[in-house]
Amino acid sequence: MQRKTLQVAGIALLAHLLALLAWHLVVTVGKVPAFILPSPAATFATLGNARYDWWGNTAVTAVEIMGGFAIATVLGVLFALAFTWSRLALTLLMPLLITFNMIPKVALGPLVIVWMSYGVVTNIVIAFAIAFFPILLTTLRGLRETEPELLELVGALHATRWQVFTKIQLPGSLPYLFSGMKVGSVLAVAGAIVGEFIGSEAGLGYLMLQVQVRLDTAAMMMSVLLISLIGIILYGLVSALEALVVVRDARLG
Repeated sequence: MQRKTLQVAGIALLAHLLALLAWHLVVTVGKVPAFILPSPAATFATLGNARYDWWGNTAVTAVEIMGGFAIATVLGVLFALAFTWSRLALTLLMPLLITFNMIPKVALGPLVIVWMSYGVVTNIVIAFAIAFFPILLTTLRGLRETEPELLELVGALHATRWQVFTKIQLPGSLPYLFSGMKVGSVLAVAGAIVGEFIGSEAGLGYLMLQVQVRLDTAAMMMSVLLISLIGIILYGLVSALEALVVVRDARLG
């Protein structure tokens, strides 16, 4: 299993290196102007420029993404659990959540800023709003996929609702939960950057808007790469946790 993981990681690294090579060739062979597409070397060279405050801006964006994703995961699981246990809660709240999810978050962003002003917390809320619904839906589906015969069996054994959840429903719903978390991790990145574009005082999205005025394409490209890196790290953490938890449960089963 470990060898297979290393092989996959090696192939992924090779694919990224080939993408960098293709980028370099397009710029050099095609003689693309730097203000349109800088070379990889020129892009990475911006990391040595202190005026961009890469560490500070990357940290702000990372906190927004991770915070929004974490809240979306916790509340998504809690709402899915409540909807599984209570038909009334599902009937009352699910239509409202569906309506809320249909609201374009770009349109909702200015209202959130009016209510909460600029800042990290505001962008966490926007990231949460975008990532929440997929996690809720996939987790709810996973909790409902439990075999009825198995539920009847544990019911005959007088198992409590909590025991049914922890021993039967939760383990069976884990693949669905992690699928939703993977989608949510991607959406949390988009949500945080949307928030920074609409109104922010720090972060990689904010930095992109500042350097855009000067056509500093190299700094813009570096910002995009760092945003992508944060998303890759978050996605990788979810995948690693999935492999750890789901594989362990499969072995125990």
